[in-house]
Amino acid sequence: MDAVIFDLDGLLADTEIISLKVYQELLADFGIPFTKETYSREYSGHREEENVQRFLDTYDLPWNFDQTLEKVYELEAKILAQGVHLKKGAKNLLTFLKTEGIPIALATSSVESRARMILDSNGILSLFDHLVFAKDVKRSKPYPDIFLKACSDLNVLPENCLVLEDSEAGIEAAYRAGIPVICIPD
Repeated sequence: MDAVIFDLDGLLADTEIISLKVYQELLADFGIPFTKETYSREYSGHREEENVQRFLDTYDLPWNFDQTLEKVYELEAKILAQGVHLKKGAKNLLTFLKTEGIPIALATSSVESRARMILDSNGILSLFDHLVFAKDVKRSKPYPDIFLKACSDLNVLPENCLVLEDSEAGIEAAYRAGIPVICIPD
């Protein structure tokens, strides 16, 4: 194994519950239930813009795309301001890999500013050799683009990397990229 590629949301950071809460709160005013199962199956691992479009296609909401995205970002900012915790063992694993000289990349569907804030506030930003965000690739997970970009940035072959993921979309993306993947469920 020449390198390890990490997802962020739900794997390193306990943020999947934040997204779930945001979507539940967004729909609560309309009496629409939103379950963890729905989130895991249809929204986890996808770009926020894709999720907002899926919301508008699925639910009868009174807002356009930009208004809905703004509401999502506002709700998320309120929750993120309270702090985001790392998953147990995340910092230890990153530190171990860094100490062993194994290159580490982040490949996240998250918005760059949000991801950097989470990494920096938890003191792990400097442990990564490369960061790949949703904006850096044309297609999001489950397409392999984000992981292939991370491999390219790390200058390693996909088959010589390992991806750690928690979402179905991310696992499928790693599989499509030809990268061994370990699922660490949220």
